[in-house]
Amino acid sequence: MKKPIYVTQPYLPPLAEFIPYLEKIWESKILTNGGPFHQQLEKELCEYLGVKHICLFTNATIALVTALQALRITGEVITTPYSFVATAHSLLWNGIKPVFVDVDPNTLNLDPANIEAAITPQTTAIMPVHCYGHPCDVDAIQKIADNYNLKVIYDAAHAFGVQCHCGSVLNHGDLSVLSFHATKVFNTFEGGAIICPDEKTKIRIDQLKNFGHVGELTVVAPGINGKMSEINAAIGLLQLKHIDQALARRQAIDAAYRQQLKDIKGILCLKDAGEKVANYAYFPILVNTDYPISRDMLNQKLKDIGINPRRYFYPLITEFPMYRGLPSAHKENLPIASSASSQILCLPIYPALPMSAVEEITQFIAAQ
Repeated sequence: MKKPIYVTQPYLPPLAEFIPYLEKIWESKILTNGGPFHQQLEKELCEYLGVKHICLFTNATIALVTALQALRITGEVITTPYSFVATAHSLLWNGIKPVFVDVDPNTLNLDPANIEAAITPQTTAIMPVHCYGHPCDVDAIQKIADNYNLKVIYDAAHAFGVQCHCGSVLNHGDLSVLSFHATKVFNTFEGGAIICPDEKTKIRIDQLKNFGHVGELTVVAPGINGKMSEINAAIGLLQLKHIDQALARRQAIDAAYRQQLKDIKGILCLKDAGEKVANYAYFPILVNTDYPISRDMLNQKLKDIGINPRRYFYPLITEFPMYRGLPSAHKENLPIASSASSQILCLPIYPALPMSAVEEITQFIAAQ
């Protein structure tokens, strides 16, 4: 039996390249608490991503929770139902009520046209997601936020290296949160980061992720332990050396899928945002009613031959028990997100995926 193919796999540089980093960690005896590799990774990420300040975290969920704390967000936050549950969970962990609005049919990002109607006197922020690494309509969202004096926190888990019309998309909003989970374009095995606009904000976030400590004896806030270890930071430094090659390979795989799927009736590829605008983090398709079999049946048939796609995002966040009772979670309020969730299928895409596997997958889809 051949080795199964999954929707994504972490990029792992040669082990020999990692050994010198381990040796330095062992020699220094510094394993965490903002060690030399942690500081170096923050500096190199700022340079690579084109951002001013970055705070590294143990994972992106803790980073989201901390970002909300850092901006002192309360009350209600408008967000998307079409995301991984961590987006909304970070709100509940802070005692904040999520208010869900529908997404744009072309990008599956939060639709600015739906935001204003959801604003109430209790609304304090908007939390959009750059879905699949494609930028939100950042200008329209910011205009609404400015008009109503709202904060904007971007869940940018998918958006490593993504550009928009004015540079890094990570510079938009009050804060942006990245994920460095093993399945992401850039990973530190587990990890995340908050992009900060100024040094004052970075200092506050660095305090919050270290229990609220200021020095050895003083605690100024009810912080959390969100620090990234030196091992994870070393992995990140090594990944950065290979990231451009990995992104180029992802783009080539994306192009191959598009070419081979373009004439299959009932299979729709989301619009290609283009090089530098997208990072080719995922390859989602929509399986609509013109296709001979259902999305779920295609998903199972692919699994039966060792290809493991993912219905990402299905179910919607609003279908889980902790959210479904909210008025904004009602399915009739979210027709586009609901439709997309019932049709979406993310196909395998990662640098080590052979082009022969892409051909096998697309041929199988065409043959149904």
